[in-house]
Amino acid sequence: WEQKGGGFDREGKLKTDGIIPIRADYGGVWEYNLQEVLLEGKGNQVVPHEKPTWGPNWDEDEGAGQFPNNHYFYLPRICNHCSNPACLAACPRKAIYKRPEDGLVVIDQERCRGYQYCVKACPYGKVYFNLQTGKSEKCIGCYPRVEKGVPPACVAQCVGRIRFVGYRDDKDGPIYKLVEQWKVALPLHAEYGTQPNVFYVPPMNVTPPPFEEDGRLSDKSRIPIADIEALFGPGVKPALETLGREMQKRRKAKPSELTELLIGYTNTDRYRL
Repeated sequence: WEQKGGGFDREGKLKTDGIIPIRADYGGVWEYNLQEVLLEGKGNQVVPHEKPTWGPNWDEDEGAGQFPNNHYFYLPRICNHCSNPACLAACPRKAIYKRPEDGLVVIDQERCRGYQYCVKACPYGKVYFNLQTGKSEKCIGCYPRVEKGVPPACVAQCVGRIRFVGYRDDKDGPIYKLVEQWKVALPLHAEYGTQPNVFYVPPMNVTPPPFEEDGRLSDKSRIPIADIEALFGPGVKPALETLGREMQKRRKAKPSELTELLIGYTNTDRYRL
């Protein structure tokens, strides 16, 4: 997805080099031998008819390197509900708008004609074309829930309690504290020029260090800092230093507001709408 193009150039002009993915790029829908196994008794293993080569969320699995120094982490991605959305700028139908009350970016299905300029323009690959309806679709930020003060479903149902939601200018909320106060939550590919509003706490090297060629443990990071900076920019090192420093406080039984916030003991720690 990082090679699909789109976004804005350094002068703030909308790029026109975006690629419209084909169905295979999305991963499609896998068909299984359910009829044979469950109804005809012709086997005991449910498998896809064809070996999958790609899936809709496979690009959330970030990994690289060679064993035994390989590394891996998840990068869950949704629509960034950008402050300067390229999809909105690209739509000739004015079918995309940013809600003034909460900043969520939404596609008006009545106005959309399926031209897919928005698909080409989004550098994150998070606008999709519905082949059945002939219209573009995307995450709506669960705005019907947000209007009632209820967090989006992906936040509320996250079993790892790793998703936070709130307004960036709410100084008592988790987003302001993580992004503005502690500066440990960073935007993904800010250089795309869309001013994304989804922020990530970069992965820490809590896994064993890599091995040197002679088999000794190295003092280097298993996940190369350059790889993380390529995603989240120059704020990575200061963010990781802050996270490491606050974790050391907890190891010494000292209080840390940041680690308490990141643990997210209660819903009120993670949601503020």
